[in-house]
Amino acid sequence: MRVAVLDLGTNSTRLLVADVHDGKVEEIDRRTTITRLGQGVDETGRLADEAMERVYGAVAEYRAIIDQLGAEKVLAVATSAVRDAANGDEFREALKSRFGIRAEVIPGEEEARLTFLGATSARPDDDPTLVLDIGGGSTEFVVGRPREDPSFHVSTRLGSVRQTERHIEHDPPSPDEVTRLAEEVRQIIAGEIPPKVRQDVQRGIAVAGTATSLAAIAQELEPYDPEKVHGFRLLRAEAERILAMLAAVPLEKREQIKGLNPARAPTIVAGAVILVEAMRAFDLEEMETSEADILHGVALLGTSVVPESG
Repeated sequence: MRVAVLDLGTNSTRLLVADVHDGKVEEIDRRTTITRLGQGVDETGRLADEAMERVYGAVAEYRAIIDQLGAEKVLAVATSAVRDAANGDEFREALKSRFGIRAEVIPGEEEARLTFLGATSARPDDDPTLVLDIGGGSTEFVVGRPREDPSFHVSTRLGSVRQTERHIEHDPPSPDEVTRLAEEVRQIIAGEIPPKVRQDVQRGIAVAGTATSLAAIAQELEPYDPEKVHGFRLLRAEAERILAMLAAVPLEKREQIKGLNPARAPTIVAGAVILVEAMRAFDLEEMETSEADILHGVALLGTSVVPESG
């Protein structure tokens, strides 16, 4: 079956069109647009009008692609920003009326399950694995063995947009701002992930835009090449080096760094801090970056995605 999956995230709006057969996902088309739907949600509790309009513009383009490629089923999931926003239902109603797309708001538990499935379904090994999904408004830590349900998961209030808005006021960010951001990340990880869970993990897979951006920066990819990013082994020392470089230059120079989508430049420092602190907390010297994530998990499960109650 040919399916289309939309992920309405806090920082980006993404599309996957794929053929699914025998438990495998064959990508036909994949798009990402930085829309920053979560702009201001941490402070106001509402989705901003201009942020919603950016998403509507992206979805209008995606709707045309979906129709052109003949997807038989269209699935859409909304995560942290829409979960947290008082006007999330109004946003979803607009998507349904304008584009005929029904977006399910999924809880953190379901987001974790789908992300883990997408990232590990094609793996041959069965080592205890961390799947790290750094989003704009939340970060999922999911631990388990490939092809099994996760044995541990938590959705934390860590995100590249959320922590940027909380901590970074200067351009480039001051050392104190980066330090305070890192301290908050460490505190949240220590408070929400038991030491035993962290100690048992043998390998890590990092999905989503922060991790894939650092993989692209490490390889100086221009243009971005998903085949070189998928499966890339990002060393912790390299991630630390890239973080220091990103934090040391103003936004204008970050936008010009090879491998980095300029639209991610405003929030990439916070995302990189979360990635580095996660690697330290789990004592991982490297993480594999993956292009397979929640989009693939939703494509595999189809209509069995579990929405939020109510």
